[in-house]
Amino acid sequence: MPHPTESFATARLDLLPLRAEHAEEMAGVLSDPALHTFIGGEPHTPRALRARYERLVAGSPDPAVLWCNWVLRERERGCLVGTVQATVSGGTAEVAWVVGTPWQGRGYASEAAGALVRHVVGTYPVRTVVAHVHPDHHASAAVAAAAGLTATDELHDGEIRWELTVRR
Repeated sequence: MPHPTESFATARLDLLPLRAEHAEEMAGVLSDPALHTFIGGEPHTPRALRARYERLVAGSPDPAVLWCNWVLRERERGCLVGTVQATVSGGTAEVAWVVGTPWQGRGYASEAAGALVRHVVGTYPVRTVVAHVHPDHHASAAVAAAAGLTATDELHDGEIRWELTVRR
C-alpha cells in the first residue's frame, strides 16, 4: 500500500500529511478540555503531542496496517484547525476526525471527513469504511452521516459503529 505522503484539498481546507512539526500549533488547536468529553483523556502539551506525532509519522509497527494522518489547514487564514485520520488494514479503513473548538460549527469536520472517505476509498483497496461515535455526540454523528456512513446496531467500547460498504 502507498504511504500517505500526499496532500489533498476541499473547497476551504488543505489536508496536509501530519508532521511532528505540526505539534506546537496543533497543541493550541486541541487545547480545549471539552474536546475530550466523548473520547476521554486530556489535551496534550506541545512536547507530548510532538512525541505522539513522531510515533504516528513513523508508521504502524505492523506492516499490514497503514496509519494515515492529516492536519487540516484553513486556506483563507492559513491556520491549522483540526485533524483527520484513517487506519487501513485488511480491506477496512477506520476513520476519525477532530476540529478545534474555535472552528466548530462551520462545517469543517463534515467537509474534511467527506474528503477523507473519498480519498481513502479512491487510494486504498478498502471494502468498508468505519467510524465509532459516542451515542451522545450528535455533532460527530452528523459528520459521519455527511461522509456517507450509516449507523449500525453494533456498539464498540460504548460507541456506535458507523459503516460505509464500498461498491467497486
